[in-house]
Amino acid sequence: MPTNLYGPGDNFDLENSHVLPALMRKFHEAKVSANPTVTVWGSGTPKREFLHVDDLSDACLYLMNLPEEDFSSLLNHHTSPALINVGSGEEISIKELALLMKSLTCYDGELVFDTSKPDGTPRKISDVGKIQSLGWKHKIGLQQGVSGTFEWYKQSLC
Repeated sequence: MPTNLYGPGDNFDLENSHVLPALMRKFHEAKVSANPTVTVWGSGTPKREFLHVDDLSDACLYLMNLPEEDFSSLLNHHTSPALINVGSGEEISIKELALLMKSLTCYDGELVFDTSKPDGTPRKISDVGKIQSLGWKHKIGLQQGVSGTFEWYKQSLC
C-alpha cells in the first residue's frame, strides 16, 4: 500500500489533483504571472508523507524479487506479507511543503493560509517497518524528487 505519490506524469489540475502537484502549479503560475500572493487551504499544520513514483517502482521490483523465505519472518496469524506499506516514513507539514515550493519556484510573493478552508486529517504517515525490515528504503529525498518533478512539469508546458 503506497503513501501519497508524486513525480513526472502527475496530475497538476488545480481542481482534482493532490496537494503536492497542486502547490507546485500554484507557485509556478504565481511566479510567471507575478501574483502577489499564493493561497493555501487550511492552517498549514497537517503533516503528510510523500514518495516519489520511481521509489514505488523500485519497492515493487524489490518485493517481487525477494525469495519467499524472506517473507517468513513477517508471517503470523494477524498479518500477511501481501500487506506491506510502501513509503518514506518521513512527514512534512503542509506549510513546510508550501515553503519548499515557494523556494523551488523562486516565488517572492506572500504565502497566505486560508483557515476558513478545512485542514483535513492532522497526520498521514505510513508504518514502513515491514518493508524496511526486508531491506528496502526509499532513495529519492523530497527535495531532490520535487526538484526533478518541477523540471519535468516546466518542460511539459512547452
